[in-house]
Amino acid sequence: MSRIRFSLVFLLAIATAGCKAQTTPSLAVDKSTSRKIDVLVRSKLGVPSEYLISVGPRTPSNVNGFDTVFITFMLPGHPEHSQSLPFLLSKDGNQLARLTQWDISKDPASLIPAEGRPVRGNASAKVTIVNFDDLECPYCAKMHAELFPETLEHYKGLIKIVYRDLPLVEIHPWAMHAAVNANCLAAQSDTAYWSYVDYLHTHGEDITGPDRDLKKSSDTLDKLARQQGVTSQLDAAKLDACVTKQDETSVRAEMKIAEGLGIEQTPTLYINGEQLAGALPPADLWSVIDRALEAEGITPPPNEYNKPAAPAQKPAAQPTPGNH
Repeated sequence: MSRIRFSLVFLLAIATAGCKAQTTPSLAVDKSTSRKIDVLVRSKLGVPSEYLISVGPRTPSNVNGFDTVFITFMLPGHPEHSQSLPFLLSKDGNQLARLTQWDISKDPASLIPAEGRPVRGNASAKVTIVNFDDLECPYCAKMHAELFPETLEHYKGLIKIVYRDLPLVEIHPWAMHAAVNANCLAAQSDTAYWSYVDYLHTHGEDITGPDRDLKKSSDTLDKLARQQGVTSQLDAAKLDACVTKQDETSVRAEMKIAEGLGIEQTPTLYINGEQLAGALPPADLWSVIDRALEAEGITPPPNEYNKPAAPAQKPAAQPTPGNH
């Protein structure tokens, strides 16, 4: 299932569901052509052998010399995994082309949810950075250091930053526990949440410890969360109950969002919907932020990375031979 989804995601075909009367003529594709299409598509798209492929009839297309055919991919016994996608088939049956459609009806920024999470920066800013973060991830710690304080201070009130949870539990044993504790703090105070996140991203090795004892790491995380609660004057009983319970429900929901977006690594950032994966140097990060600001009609603040190139200097005039 994963391979076909990976290949077919590039098609992004858009079909309208519903019952409609057939008003256009259709013509069945002959068996020989259907077989060639089957073999070719399996090879090009990496379709697993357990999937069945069927080629629908030809219908007129808007592309000269081509008809439209819908190719259906079916996993027997799992109708929810079936998908029909439009292709273009030449009139002579010798050329097959993928019909790719991209839905640009929605603002990309609206496709990456940021609601319900602690905000850092100007809550009313027109540029939103959503970072899928793992509190045990060293690359996330590096990205965190790029964002705070340098990037946030540089853009001042022009951006807001939101973190979503994506603990990679297979490789980071205390990341889930840390995310739960961070959310316990966030339930009472955004400031307490960010202070806790700041500390974890600068003391990850201390929390892991030399012996890599998960119980010790968990105890340290709980101690730090409770200390942050005291510093931020939170409701101690409420915080203690939340930390003790270790309810992973909200974190798992965050992970589901990341899965739906196809995110496979941390950190993964979205800047008004534009994806950036991995820890980035300021030059790359700021160029994308600048682009998002310009799209909103805002002039980005100048920096060493977006300065216009200095004009090339003309070479000095050379004396003409014989004129001394």
